[in-house]
Amino acid sequence: MTEVTTQPSVMSKTIAVEHIRISSRLSFAEVRGKLEGTVPRLDTSIAEALASGDRQRATDYEDNGPKLSIFEARDHGAMLQIAGGGRNAVQYEIGNPLTASMMTRHQLPAALYAPLRVVLFEDEHGSAIFEYDRPSSFFGQYGDERVTEVGRYLDATLEAVLRNAAD
Repeated sequence: MTEVTTQPSVMSKTIAVEHIRISSRLSFAEVRGKLEGTVPRLDTSIAEALASGDRQRATDYEDNGPKLSIFEARDHGAMLQIAGGGRNAVQYEIGNPLTASMMTRHQLPAALYAPLRVVLFEDEHGSAIFEYDRPSSFFGQYGDERVTEVGRYLDATLEAVLRNAAD
């Protein structure tokens, strides 16, 4: 009897990612308020509709729903209490389930980056700063133009939303 051992296969690839920083003259609280006032929380019923194959609901959401939603907001600044004092810093997961499905139907590993991550924090002068990685720069690694095209759409959509909140 021959014993077969199966070891996991591990691959590694380095990719170039473009990092974006949007600085505002507004306060952290003002920018946070503008962002959360214009980008709604995710309507979780859309994920249920997609999972059940409800094409009519998906079409309605695509035509009438928000382009982006906040999936999650984490107060990273509060975690700094352990290091001697909190800071104003929130990490957001922002995206759109329909947009994500436009990529993952072609390249399932693209789910690693959907929803997108954005951090908003206050600098030492009290001004707000957004930082994130440009979506097309990491979605491009899959070598699938259908995925990269959605990444470029997200580049423009996310930047417009964040600039609006910072302005």
